[in-house]
Amino acid sequence: MSVLRTEHITKIYPGTVALDDVSVSFESGKVHAVIGKNGSGKSTLVKIFSGAIEQTKGLFSLDDTNLVFKDPIDAFKKGIAAVYQELSLVQGMTVAENILMGRLPMRGRLVDWKKTYQLAGQLLKELNVDIPADTYIYDLSMWQCQILEIVKAVSYNPKVLLLDEPTSALAANEIQMLFKTIRALKTRDVIIIYISHKLHELWEIADTCTVLRDGKNIGTVSMENVSRAEVLHMMFGNLELKTRPRDLRVADEVVLSVRGLGRKNKFQDISFDLKKGEVLGIAGMLGAGRTELLRAIFGADRADTGEIIFCGEKIVKPNPEKMRNTGLALTPEDRKLQGLNLKGTVRDNLCYASLNLISNGPFINKKAESSFVDRQIRDLEIKVSQSDDPITSLSGGNQQKVVVGNWLNISPRVMFFDEPSRGIDVNAKQQIFQIIWEQSRKGISSIMVSSELEELLEVCHRILIMREGRLTGEILPENITIEDLYSLCMGGEAS
Repeated sequence: MSVLRTEHITKIYPGTVALDDVSVSFESGKVHAVIGKNGSGKSTLVKIFSGAIEQTKGLFSLDDTNLVFKDPIDAFKKGIAAVYQELSLVQGMTVAENILMGRLPMRGRLVDWKKTYQLAGQLLKELNVDIPADTYIYDLSMWQCQILEIVKAVSYNPKVLLLDEPTSALAANEIQMLFKTIRALKTRDVIIIYISHKLHELWEIADTCTVLRDGKNIGTVSMENVSRAEVLHMMFGNLELKTRPRDLRVADEVVLSVRGLGRKNKFQDISFDLKKGEVLGIAGMLGAGRTELLRAIFGADRADTGEIIFCGEKIVKPNPEKMRNTGLALTPEDRKLQGLNLKGTVRDNLCYASLNLISNGPFINKKAESSFVDRQIRDLEIKVSQSDDPITSLSGGNQQKVVVGNWLNISPRVMFFDEPSRGIDVNAKQQIFQIIWEQSRKGISSIMVSSELEELLEVCHRILIMREGRLTGEILPENITIEDLYSLCMGGEAS
């Protein structure tokens, strides 16, 4: 039996303790689930195991041999293989070529194709994978490709196999085929570490479950002896949530209607209404299609089916400029990549969305510009010494306020907030929420996407639940617990 063990592993980033004194062990012949809400430290632990990053303090070992990796290639050579959500298969090659890429058996200077297909076929058979070795990748489904990523990793005979959200893009029947392959791996004396947001899967595939919360190891339990409620309590503890102000009122007027909206491989048949002054949340796990839905409504991506009705007007062929002019604003998921010009000043970044309102032909009206900038710095309490300071000199929370202020300058009717609190501290989060509530008081409607589900319960009037590209439910925050909301997002049921 092989054992992968960590001893007091700590990982510190500037201002953040991602892992805090984590000690845990994983044995071969079992599937070990590692779970926790976003920011719990799961990804950091996997990155340390795979050689992508190095711990600040502590040790980890495989069979009592301490491990230190220079990079992921070094980790791979020492027996640790990782399979991520993103596929790395070459479409124009066969299954056998992908499995044995870089190691094709040769006969002199030529590839021994007979032996290539024989070796690949033998491995596929051992893992109970019913896919012909001579099939081209472009003829395979998503779940078959995901399984082949695992087969490819296993072909190197790893001692540790890290599976990061392997079912995120798979349907229920496809997941069962993947689980069949994973179970076959348990007989090969491999340590299997399984990362997943889908809580309901764990009792079907995992033998043990390790829960991380705020960088700490809360504990490891046997799946045979633990209930869903107990696991959720380990994930969240006794969580106390604040509630939105009682004076926020939702009018009867519908400002945005979405009917049957779909985008291939992203989301399907999405329909909902948004009312004036309403703060509507969209809850879901990674890969649920939340961001893709917002981008399609805003016109940043093209929808294949359905219609969008904004303030009573059907929008034909939406695009960002048309939606902005109509009164829709989008603060994107990645503020540094999509929401800000990092080479610009605070002043610049507060005015990009409203350039058409402060320009006279090709020239900017400096008086109008200053009015827009000063108002947002004052109203949003943006901490900056002067508006001509570089945007990079601001904290993450103040940068996020600039992203919001940029769009408030167009006086929107509806605002989309995609992960508005990502990467900012608790105080800055509360300030962003206050901004959303203040817009509600003014009759501005909002749709908020957040991976921190407790934030949606705190901020929103109503929450839509999205899973695997479809809306699967609608709840009111006052009628549900955080544990039940998390369970619903992962395909379970409320208690």
